[in-house]
Amino acid sequence: MEKQQQTFSIWYFLIVFLILYAIQMFLSAPHAETLSYSDFKSLLKAGKVSDLTLGERVISGTLKQEGLEGLLPKEKIEALEKSGKGEHPFVTIRVNDPSLIPDLEAAKVRFTGELENTWFSTLLSWIVPALIFIGLWSFFIRRMGAASGVMEIGKSKAKVYMEKETKVTFDDVAGIDEAKAELMEVVAFLKTPDQYRRLGGKIPKGVLIVGAPGTGKTLLAKAVAGEAGVPFFSMSGSEFVEMFVGVGAARVRDLFAQAEQRAPCIIFIDELDALGKARGMNPMAGHDEREQTLNQLLVQMDGFDTAKGVIIMAATNRPEILDPALLRPGRFDRHVALDRPDLNGREKILRVHAKQIKLAPEVDLRAIAAKVPGFVGADLANLANEAALLASRKGKEAVGMADFDEAIDRLVAGLEKKNRVMNPKEKETVAYHEAGHALVAECRPFADRVAKISIIPRGIAALGYTQQQPTEDRYLLKKAELLDRLDVLLGGRVAEEIIFGDVSTGAQDDLQRATDLVRHMVTRFGMSAHLGMATFEGPRASSFLEMPMPQGPREYSERTAQAIDEEIQSFLSDARARVGKTLTERRAALEALAKVLLEKEVVDRAMLDQMMEKQKGMTVMDGVQSPL
Repeated sequence: MEKQQQTFSIWYFLIVFLILYAIQMFLSAPHAETLSYSDFKSLLKAGKVSDLTLGERVISGTLKQEGLEGLLPKEKIEALEKSGKGEHPFVTIRVNDPSLIPDLEAAKVRFTGELENTWFSTLLSWIVPALIFIGLWSFFIRRMGAASGVMEIGKSKAKVYMEKETKVTFDDVAGIDEAKAELMEVVAFLKTPDQYRRLGGKIPKGVLIVGAPGTGKTLLAKAVAGEAGVPFFSMSGSEFVEMFVGVGAARVRDLFAQAEQRAPCIIFIDELDALGKARGMNPMAGHDEREQTLNQLLVQMDGFDTAKGVIIMAATNRPEILDPALLRPGRFDRHVALDRPDLNGREKILRVHAKQIKLAPEVDLRAIAAKVPGFVGADLANLANEAALLASRKGKEAVGMADFDEAIDRLVAGLEKKNRVMNPKEKETVAYHEAGHALVAECRPFADRVAKISIIPRGIAALGYTQQQPTEDRYLLKKAELLDRLDVLLGGRVAEEIIFGDVSTGAQDDLQRATDLVRHMVTRFGMSAHLGMATFEGPRASSFLEMPMPQGPREYSERTAQAIDEEIQSFLSDARARVGKTLTERRAALEALAKVLLEKEVVDRAMLDQMMEKQKGMTVMDGVQSPL
């Protein structure tokens, strides 16, 4: 919108300039017929010129009406006749003709001289363009806002939402009941502070909200402001620091000054880690601008009085890198952690987003929530929106379960590549690979149930996938459960070895995940009988971000490192042997499932149950049938 306004204003100035230029041309141009100098001399010799005015650049005068034929072109005569009866005005450009005056005297023509006044054209040519340039410059300076002015650079860039302008309440927050209850008390502090002060209690100065991306940290802060009905100052941590020294500290002071003037209110700093990173982490820049801004923030948080009703809230997903001075009581007194929602939480979040979607009667939000373990609020909002878009694209009147299932596949595995052409051999390899995953998962007691098997390419590199659905949310996993998961990861690779006697590159991601799982079992969880209960894990990068851990100095010997590598290989070799035995004994079921996948491309849970029921009680092992 702002760009459109600027474009309109530029066109406005251009139109004004063209109008002024047209006025200049209209005023300076003579309202008479223009003749060539040769025609003028011919008419002068013929005695058709009556009066003349000699200017510095032009000669103007009048012509007698009669007897012009043969002296002027026909079109010139017609143009002169259009001006009416009597004498006709004309104008011609004056040239350096020394014989002009003698010719005028010989023709007895009365003539006068004229000194031209060029002040108006000079004004339009010089002063008006300068005024237009100054006007355009002032316009752009004003449109750039306060940040463009040197005197305004230290002003806070916080966005202020007055009272109910946030349009977010606790009704819009679901799935994080404990955190919501904690912040409801902050609302009570702002609404009825005397209730808490009567026993000598003080309102907390700051509340730090930590959690994984998408869990609702910013939404929760806006809900507090919306429920309390107080001004809400929102600013990102990166907006404090500029290239000029001292600007960040000035903006911190200005932000707190504005907040005290509008108290009671809430100051919310999003992505606090951009501003509050621990000092001294960069020894080469111990006094850089960011640390000065952080020092000013620490001083301001110590200096203001909570009795005025100003509460600071901040959000971050990297609390481990924050300066300890920020986290101590007296600054951020309360820490509210937002975890990924469980099954009940995901169902509640889906119900909030489903209010704006027309759902079909068969839609079971709890069943949908069970299919997406690990999804946070932002993921669930995206899921509901994708399902609605898919249903709209198909022209449906309501969003059904099939739309949600397709949306889950799209978010988890990627966009379906319908136009990707695979040769029959590759397609057969993918079918046996995914059948191996599914069959091993069905044969392991602690593995998650298979919900769907597909050999339709999706995403960038996924040629197929096996979707497993846990029966419940798990927070602790035993060694036997991890071993079963390891077997499922290796099921595809081992199936290729058994059927084709060769392996492909399609198991690269499975092998990576299997290696990481075993390494964690050995170095982090102490599940190696040979190495014992010691841990050999380096420093963790983040509690909420899935980032690779930094390569720090190793705190164990080369002998221990060799033992760790041997244990990892031992776990993987044992798992490969177990999976090979399982798939060899159930080769008939493996081949049957692969054939159905080649024919149908997608096998759901109901179809898989039917196939497993047919194969139940029968297995092939060295050509001898035995119980499954």
